[in-house]
Amino acid sequence: MAKLEPALPVKLLVAVLYREAAAWSEALSALRALWGEIDFEGHDHAFDLTDYYEAEMGSGLWRRLLSFGHLVPPENLGAAKLRCNQLEDELAGPAGRRVNLDVGYLDNGKIVLASVKAAAHKIHLGAGVYADLCGRYGHGHYQPFEWTFPDFRDGRYDTELGAIRATYLRQLKTSRPKR
Repeated sequence: MAKLEPALPVKLLVAVLYREAAAWSEALSALRALWGEIDFEGHDHAFDLTDYYEAEMGSGLWRRLLSFGHLVPPENLGAAKLRCNQLEDELAGPAGRRVNLDVGYLDNGKIVLASVKAAAHKIHLGAGVYADLCGRYGHGHYQPFEWTFPDFRDGRYDTELGAIRATYLRQLKTSRPKR
């Protein structure tokens, strides 16, 4: 029988969707308070391939990627999603959410985002949270699937995800015990 080994830690990331600079700033502060040092902050990318959030958040939305300095166990994903949903509610205004926080992780071979929406390709983690496999690493970048969010599918985050992955691999190499 194969020996059971704990899963390798993963790189926690959040894709923050927002319109107002103040909402971005408040979300950034709240995320730092929750998970500590941010070791990667990407650029603003226009969220322009769907109008899904416009009724609630308005038009002219931006998405920015963040990752955190400490590696975490992958099984923390469900709790992280529930906490992000609480933060969205805490930061909401009279018209609804001012930020959308898509939390997930990446590792050497994949990107997984957490979701509270069920779908055929998503795996239930408990408490109404699902793991959504959004990309697998190959040929120098994370390759999307047919169900991957359109803005993650079109390559706009490839360079940033590559930088986060490089940091993750360095951290993993220095944190793993020698056998």
